[in-house]
Amino acid sequence: MQDPNADTEWNDILRKKGILPPKEKTQDEVDEDALEQQILLQQESVVKTYESMTLDQLDENEDDFSEEDEAAIEIYRQKRLAEWKATQIKNCFGEVVEISGQDYIKEVNKAGEGIWVVLHLYKQGIPLCTLINQHLSEMARKFPQTKFLKSISTTCIPNYPDHNLPTIFVYHEGEMKAQYIGPLVFGGMNLKVEELEWRLSESGAVKTDLEENPKKQIEDKLMSSIRSTLPTRKDSDSEED
Repeated sequence: MQDPNADTEWNDILRKKGILPPKEKTQDEVDEDALEQQILLQQESVVKTYESMTLDQLDENEDDFSEEDEAAIEIYRQKRLAEWKATQIKNCFGEVVEISGQDYIKEVNKAGEGIWVVLHLYKQGIPLCTLINQHLSEMARKFPQTKFLKSISTTCIPNYPDHNLPTIFVYHEGEMKAQYIGPLVFGGMNLKVEELEWRLSESGAVKTDLEENPKKQIEDKLMSSIRSTLPTRKDSDSEED
């Protein structure tokens, strides 16, 4: 019978498919893993001591660190630097950018990994389009990790009908995730920026801090107002008498 712990190509294939259990480690390998784990824990312990420091503060106090500290802190420094770079990449937008049809593939379909894109098709002279552009400008500052774009409809999509305006398309990694077409979808000129934010958050384009749909609050107040003007059952009985 073939030894399941033997270093053979066939055993490696069987291990990958889960047919054979993982190869048993030798005592030397076990000891080496334990030593690596101990070193890692020591480094993490040192790193926690300096976690509250900025990169500049770490540089200023560099002379006070031991060799063990420096090794652990270098790991932490690289981690913080990577996090900072990732944040900078995500927060690289912050405004609504005008594009044309020629820019569409580059700016929308090839926006990049993990990037959400909100594209507003509009036309000058349509009040609701102007209002939505204002709301999107405010949201672009609030959510700089989302790419907000706008384009005059017919320069982006030839012969796009005006009755479909305003139109908002939401993309993620080049794939359309949501579309909002026509004035009725947006509720007309009474549209609030919070309502648009909530709508876009439902598609995943932004991470809102709103706890519930602002439209629901307005509807609840409206229904409450209507109920207060309706006669109560007691009032109806009195009128009948």
